[in-house]
This record gives sequence, structure tokens and C-alpha cells, in this order.
Amino acid sequence: MQNQPPNFRANNFSAGPSSIPEEVLTVVQRDLFNFDNTGISVMEMSHRSKSFTKVFKEAEEDFRKLYDVPDNYYVLFMQGGGTGEFAAVYLNLINSKVIRQKQRDSSNPLKCAYIVSGSWSKLAKKECERLGGQTHLIVDCQDSASGKYLTVPPVSDWDILPTQDLAYVYYCDNETIGGLEFESDSVYPHFDNSVPIVCDISSNALTRKVDFSKFGIVYAGAQKNMGPSGLTVVVVRKDLVERDSIAQSQINPLPGFPSVLDYKYFVDGGFMPHTPTTFSIYVCGLVFKYILQKGGVDEMNRLSVQKSSLFYNLIDSNPQFLNNSIDKRYRSRLNCVFTLTNPSLDSKLLQDAANNNFFEIKGHRSTGGFRASFYNAITVNQVSLFVEFLSKFIQENS
Repeated sequence: MQNQPPNFRANNFSAGPSSIPEEVLTVVQRDLFNFDNTGISVMEMSHRSKSFTKVFKEAEEDFRKLYDVPDNYYVLFMQGGGTGEFAAVYLNLINSKVIRQKQRDSSNPLKCAYIVSGSWSKLAKKECERLGGQTHLIVDCQDSASGKYLTVPPVSDWDILPTQDLAYVYYCDNETIGGLEFESDSVYPHFDNSVPIVCDISSNALTRKVDFSKFGIVYAGAQKNMGPSGLTVVVVRKDLVERDSIAQSQINPLPGFPSVLDYKYFVDGGFMPHTPTTFSIYVCGLVFKYILQKGGVDEMNRLSVQKSSLFYNLIDSNPQFLNNSIDKRYRSRLNCVFTLTNPSLDSKLLQDAANNNFFEIKGHRSTGGFRASFYNAITVNQVSLFVEFLSKFIQENS
């Protein structure tokens, strides 16, 4: 990538931090030195200033527009990424008035129930256990023979506890590493609506609609489909943020937890209880506006289907050379994983791809193989060019 012209742009298929739309980067470039004629960089600006307050409020408003977020849900801009939310979800729910009352009415400890469909949901379950949570495995999607996550077992094979025994149900909608994505209604129809469903949409945020009324908490790290790393958007139902009275808390105390993970701290402290990730919020706000201008989440979904279909058609048309073993119902539209049937060509593919301006296609270190992430900032044309490149590579190396 040396000796490239100043305006050179790579085809960056990174799984995150990932590509940001060029139109957005152009605005960022302009504002980086002088934001809104203030003479101050957007990165230097006080989070309490009128200019940034406007940025913050517009970002939340545009996010709500994109998703039609109901009024009985808070939208919080938090730090800590998805890993922080592994802990925050458990700590906030186990301290919520709704769950604590349910626990008082139960003779057994409530279970934090997890669907494990890949690396991130597995880590979320482990984090809950590390904090002392009573976990329950609803289903493990891992294939015993290959060790990979290839499909979602039928609901008849799920171990679903009675409603009165459940604190919440957790799953990851799209597993970035393994490339398994749930269908949008795969989980919530199988549980009573009194049980909060928690969903991590970090890697497929803003790529299809979410019916938030079916969920207690939905969260997403920004660094894949929304903007730079450092910001996590949390959508949480308002009643789940309520806490016991002081008197009741003294009767049945629970361990406290850091303010930076406490949803109530963010709600009670106004929209910015402490210095937020100002630059990330600013860029995400620009991305929200960009998506609204391009037709909203429905249009992003249409394009996601188009891009992934182009790629998977190539995979399925060349089984002698390329492989993706994931059940077609659950193939990710965003993180398209594949292997070569002849692994000795792996290094050559990486080098040839780089020579043709396609980068970040090496699979995760835990899985190997290859992964091309087609987030919203990746165009249909970029995917088409990549498919053409792979088709030529297959012809030359078969």
C-alpha cells in the first residue's frame, strides 16, 4: 500500500473497526480542524458546549427515527463496547425492580438464560458466571464434529425453563467471528413477553429493522456498522431501569457496580452524566444522517441481501474450490466466512487480494480461513469487484 495517491481508498472488508462511508469521512475531514465555524476541532470541543449538545441530541433523534424506537425505551450512548455490556446487562437486570420482585416471589434463584451461537454469546455467558450469575444454557449451537457454529437447532431441542424461573434470555443476533446470523424472529416468539429478551446486534445494527417492543435490552458496539470504536448504543425498556426503594434495598441488598455500567446512572444524570466518547458520537450521528438520506434501514437491508447473495452465489457455484458450511437459513449477510478446499492456496489468495486492493479478508485467529465483512459502508460495486477477483482466482488456480 506504499506510494499510493493521496486520495487512495482500499476495499476494506474488516470486521471491525470497519469501513465508514466516504461521504461521512469527507464531512469528518472538514470538521476535524474547524467544526461549524467555531474555530475548534470537533475532537477538542467541550461535551457541555451548545455545539456538541446539538450533535448529541440529533444523534439520538436520528437513531430513534431509523429504528422507530418506542417512547418507553431509553437510548443510551455508553462506553465499554460489547464486552462491557456482557457485564452491564447482568448487573442492571439483576438490580432492576422488576427482576428483584420476581426473585422475591420465587423460591429458587432466577436463571440468566443464554443461547450460545458463537464466540461472543459464549463470552457473554462466561462473563455473567464470572460475576456470580446463575446461568442456564438454552441451546449450544456448536457442531460437535467440527467445533464450528453452523446452524440453530430446532426449538424442540432447546431447554426452555418455565417463565417463573427466568431472569432474562440473552443471544447475539449476528456472530461476527463465525458468520452465523439469526432470522429476525428466531428467538422472542418462544418466550413469554414478561421475560426480558436481551440482544446483541453489534455487527448487524442498522441493516434490518428491529421490533424493540419484543426486547428488554438491545445493544450495539459502534465499530462495525455505525462509526468508530469506543461507543456502545444501548436501547433499554424504561421499567427495567427502575430500582427498589431504599428501604427495600436495605432489606435485600445486592452488590453495587460501577457507574459507567449503570443504566440508571446515565438516565438520572441526564443525557451526559460524564464525558462521553464525543468523537465517536459525532461520527455515528453523521452515519445516522447518511443512512436516513439513503433510504433508511429498509434500504440497508435490501442492499445487504444483494451484497451477500452475490457472494454466496459464488461460493455455492464453486464447491470444488470454496466452502461455507453454515446452514443457508443462518448465513450472515454481514460477515461472510469461507475456506479454500486447498489450504495451500491461502497465502496466495491473501497476497493476490492485497495486490488487487482487497484487504482485511483473513479469518479470525480462532477460526482461520477467510472472512469478508460487507457492512453498510461497503457498496454493491465493491462486492461485485471482489466476486470478479475471486472468480478469476478460481480459474487461474483450479
